Amino acid sequence: MDHALHGLAANPSLPPDLVDRLISVADADLADELADRADLTHDQATTLATHIESSAQRLAQHGMLTAANVDPATRPAAALALLGEGSGPAAWARLFATDPDVTRRERLAGCPGLPRDVVETLAADPDTHVVAELAFGATPEVAAALAAHPRTEVRRAVAANEATPPTVLAGLLTGEGIPHVQRCPVCEREETPFLHDPECPRPDCDLPAGASCDGFHESAAHGIQQAALHNPATPASAAAGFAEHPSELLRRAVAARRDLPAEVYGRLALDPAPGVRADLAQNPSIDDAVIEVLAQDRGHDVQRRLAHHPRVPLDVLVRLVGRTRIGPTLLPRIAIASPTEIEELAQSPLATVRMLIARRRDLPAPIRDALTTDPDAAVVTSIASHPGLSEARLRAMVDRHGVRVMAGVAANPDATGQLLEELSRQRPQARKALREIARHRNATARALLACLSDEKARRTAAGHPALPAQAFAELLGDGDWQVVEAAAANPSLPAAVMAQLLPRT
Repeated sequence: MDHALHGLAANPSLPPDLVDRLISVADADLADELADRADLTHDQATTLATHIESSAQRLAQHGMLTAANVDPATRPAAALALLGEGSGPAAWARLFATDPDVTRRERLAGCPGLPRDVVETLAADPDTHVVAELAFGATPEVAAALAAHPRTEVRRAVAANEATPPTVLAGLLTGEGIPHVQRCPVCEREETPFLHDPECPRPDCDLPAGASCDGFHESAAHGIQQAALHNPATPASAAAGFAEHPSELLRRAVAARRDLPAEVYGRLALDPAPGVRADLAQNPSIDDAVIEVLAQDRGHDVQRRLAHHPRVPLDVLVRLVGRTRIGPTLLPRIAIASPTEIEELAQSPLATVRMLIARRRDLPAPIRDALTTDPDAAVVTSIASHPGLSEARLRAMVDRHGVRVMAGVAANPDATGQLLEELSRQRPQARKALREIARHRNATARALLACLSDEKARRTAAGHPALPAQAFAELLGDGDWQVVEAAAANPSLPAAVMAQLLPRT
């Protein structure tokens, strides 16, 4: 792969004549990037689709191809791309519905708004993958009919389709009122009973680990149930019955549902599997009683996920932050805190709590400014990137806490070019600060040159439009492909250098 060419393909300053040259030498990967260009002309799009037909799907998505430009007989990929966008004629759909190439029929089955006769043809297709693809997006009527399909792959697709009627989904989940499955991917290939070895040595085997069939297609049936439980259209009354199912995966799917009675959530809060309780902890529908139970739960990831719950009471959240690592993120409950709550949290005696509120970026100026003088460096780091801070306050934070807050200060959108230069010259270097400087809109040429000394910051700085021209020669020859690609995509790259990177045609 020529990474310089890939960078050029994404460069918004690439002149039209060089876009033409790049199209003429493009391979499939490069064509995908060219297809995403906002300045691509209709003629260029047509040429690109003709040269690399696989780019037609992206071009169709961007509205750069029309049916008038495409002959389905000679350019089937482009025609299917247009059908996928709902802009191809019905005659094309009828043509592909009986195409001998199964991959084309499968792509057609995923297209929206197909004529009824085409849907009927695809629903009777001998290839299971085609019918399953149709089932994923089928209308309620068609989905209900396909729920009785003899193959488990089709039924799983019906179970995942939110347009499937609720009564049908309940039947797929419980097995009531649905004909027995006849074949599954396991018994189609192996003699039953069969349990797939997770360490299967066969290189051509694509059965999932643990797949099994003893004549009742149990692993495939489990997959159908899992899809139905994850489907919000499945009736809550049917899903609730699986809260104590032996399968942890199915109980986890139940724990994620938002439409169950409170007593079901209460039972799940006592589930023996930490994964079930952790999934439940982030469910917005659990009540305060369940939240309180989970707040005492030391199981893996339960408390961390509960801290991210949008309705966790603040007193519970305060307890949680002292027990689990939250990370540098704005918690949902903190994001909706009232003005009174903001003031109380900002005055908390616990630095971990003050740090949470400092991550908001809409704090009242008095609270924001007060937090910049906090004695705890972690709190100051959290507030350092808050917009509206004066240069004097930003400098004062650095003077007081040094390297510990430099990255936060460098990320502040109001940091001046002069301040960023000074931060870039700090010794020893604050590498995290360099990485923030490299992406800062106010970064100067001098600051960016300093960023090139850090491996990660170099990749970002190479694409910064303020990078001086003399740096490009070195960066385009860098041993790191990400640096080369970023430099070639830099909108400040001189057109003459862009032309030199292109092979002569």
